[in-house]
This record gives sequence, structure tokens and C-alpha cells, in this order.
Amino acid sequence: MTLESQRAPTLQSVEGYQLQAAGYEWDAVCVPVDIGMWALAVLGERTGAVIVDPHGSVLYWFVARGVASNWDVPKTRALSLNQHLVVPQRGRVRGPGPHWRRRPSNTPLITDAAALRTALGAAIAAHCVEHGEATATAPVNR
Repeated sequence: MTLESQRAPTLQSVEGYQLQAAGYEWDAVCVPVDIGMWALAVLGERTGAVIVDPHGSVLYWFVARGVASNWDVPKTRALSLNQHLVVPQRGRVRGPGPHWRRRPSNTPLITDAAALRTALGAAIAAHCVEHGEATATAPVNR
């Protein structure tokens, strides 16, 4: 699956970006950047494409359509139907603005939801320990 193959509503926005609708060919998972970087390290080569939004200090992973309806990982948010994501052109790997941390041309677009859930569980636990927070409820592997 590629960004070009999607049939969801897409709007050209600012040059170099598209506003794409989630919930058609993919859902997305939004993760705070500090937790997301841990998760990215845990996933390693198992990750799919990842967008960095420096303004929101978040990372976005693409997951299979339908995953958002059962997404319950603490400190994260899933995007699906009636929600949109600003998607940079493939070559945009630096800011300002949203850019690719892992480009879909170098990696698959979709990340396996179970692998992402497991990586986020480890990342959230590490984040809580590092910041002296109460340990978040670990997500259940499905």
C-alpha cells in the first residue's frame, strides 16, 4: 500500500503538504515525541513510515484501517474517519513543519499495530520511570 494508492479525500494545502483523510486506507496513531522516539527505537526495522510534527511535538504512525476503533494505549491518540493528517511530500525529511522521520519510500507505509502497541508499552513504562511518574497502565497485547 502506498500513499498514491489511497482513495480517501485529499486536499492540497500549503506547498509540499497534503491534508489526507484517515480511516480509508489507513488509520494513524499520534504519540508525544518523547515517547515516540523510545517506541521508534524499540520497533527498529519493524516500523513503517513515521511523520514528525514539530509544532505539536508528536509523531504519527500509519496503521491498518480499523485499528483506531479499538486503540486504547495511554498517552496516545488514534485517528480514523472524519479526522485528517497533514502528510508531507516524500522528500521532506526536515522542517520547518511536518516531515518524515521514516519515509514510505524507504520502509512500508503501515506499521503492524500489535508491534506498535508493544513498543509503546515499553516506551511509556520507560518514560514514566525517567520522569518519576506513576507507571501508566501497560497496554494489553492483542
